[in-house]
Amino acid sequence: MAMRFLFALIMMCAPTALAAKPGPSAAIDAYVAPFVETNNFAGSILVARDETTIFARAYGGANREGRLPNKLKTRFHVASMSMQFTAAAALRLIDAEKLSLSTPVADVLPDYPNGRAITIGNLLTQTSGIADINAQEGYAEILTHHQTPLSLVERMRDVPALRQPGTYDREEHSAFNLLALIIERKTGLSFPDAVQRLVFKPIGMADSGIDDDRPEASLRAAKGYEPVSLYDLRPADTIHWSAKAGNGSAYTTVEDELKFVRAVTGSSFLSPKLRDTMFDLGARVGYGWFKSNNARFGEPVYYMNGRAPGFSSAVVYIPGRKLFVAALSNIYASVPTDVAYDIAALCLGLPYQPLALATNVDTGSLAGLPASFQFPKDFYQSNAIVRVAPADGRVILHWPSGDTSPLIPVTKDRYIDRSYWVAVEVQRDAGGAVTALKYDRFIGERTGN
Repeated sequence: MAMRFLFALIMMCAPTALAAKPGPSAAIDAYVAPFVETNNFAGSILVARDETTIFARAYGGANREGRLPNKLKTRFHVASMSMQFTAAAALRLIDAEKLSLSTPVADVLPDYPNGRAITIGNLLTQTSGIADINAQEGYAEILTHHQTPLSLVERMRDVPALRQPGTYDREEHSAFNLLALIIERKTGLSFPDAVQRLVFKPIGMADSGIDDDRPEASLRAAKGYEPVSLYDLRPADTIHWSAKAGNGSAYTTVEDELKFVRAVTGSSFLSPKLRDTMFDLGARVGYGWFKSNNARFGEPVYYMNGRAPGFSSAVVYIPGRKLFVAALSNIYASVPTDVAYDIAALCLGLPYQPLALATNVDTGSLAGLPASFQFPKDFYQSNAIVRVAPADGRVILHWPSGDTSPLIPVTKDRYIDRSYWVAVEVQRDAGGAVTALKYDRFIGERTGN
């Protein structure tokens, strides 16, 4: 019995693959392996260059309790990557002359607050200024009930706007809830059916959909997991994906995501004018993409990522090299973004950093802890005070929300936040006293214990 179980476990964790054409498969596989072995990535990765898929492989368990492996046809919830599909549906309505980028929200929803000043273009570029539903105190409760685009918009109707329309500050999940409702009103269909008709069916994305809590959304779908301690996992809390309508309710596969990117960058799915608008580098954010002239690659790069309970995802597209990388994971750790970027670099012969983690925390790293740190207004959680504390030989980061992040040791005083996959460094003065915490690019000054 024990040997059969061990064999089943090995088979579940082993990669499954399609036959790939000659390419950097071995190097990509070697790069990904440490993430899989430490339970920080499980899912599917696909790499395409020009018109050729050069790597396509699935790793780990789609359902660990049921010993079901991930496959390339396994469906993953993609969280904020869903905005790509919502944006594409809205742009298709613009091409059909049912909307325009300058259409005021009030033309569709006459009683929406400040609806004459907020345009469809503002929603698509997340410059509406409306308050974000994800930042509301009761958001966790919202996720525990079935929602509709209308119910989500109604919950935020009376929340004061953060600023006037026209500038980007932070991700506006509420803007995409609003787009979902507008798409319903302009098509006369439910949001999932509208996106199916406008986007998924024309592109041939047969394994993609919008999850509004219908049973069929769970067919061939991965189960979500979340990190526990340094290298363990547990099933993630289940949510009603309908509560993320427009901004995080989609599921897809790596193969369907490739079809989507080829369609929106091609010549027939969108009019040339709207396609060029979508990929205009004049704004860093818009239409479901982050866009930049990337210093690492020396040319324009387009990417999107997402993270929601049990799942994390990323896609990177470099048009000058016709290089596409997608990484979809059913572990609630923000590994896919780094993985996608590093695989892109590997394929282009550029430097990348293989994963190297320590087994135990350096004892010197525990000196001066616990300690609390004040971060600035533009931090991921504005003005947050975070606490770093030892726990049974490990180091844990405590957020103001009550959430915790295990810190994986790298070297003395240096870690990776396992949940968000961000570099963390405890900084000390010449005498060894803890003075600050560097989290990604932000510095938090010590405020006490």
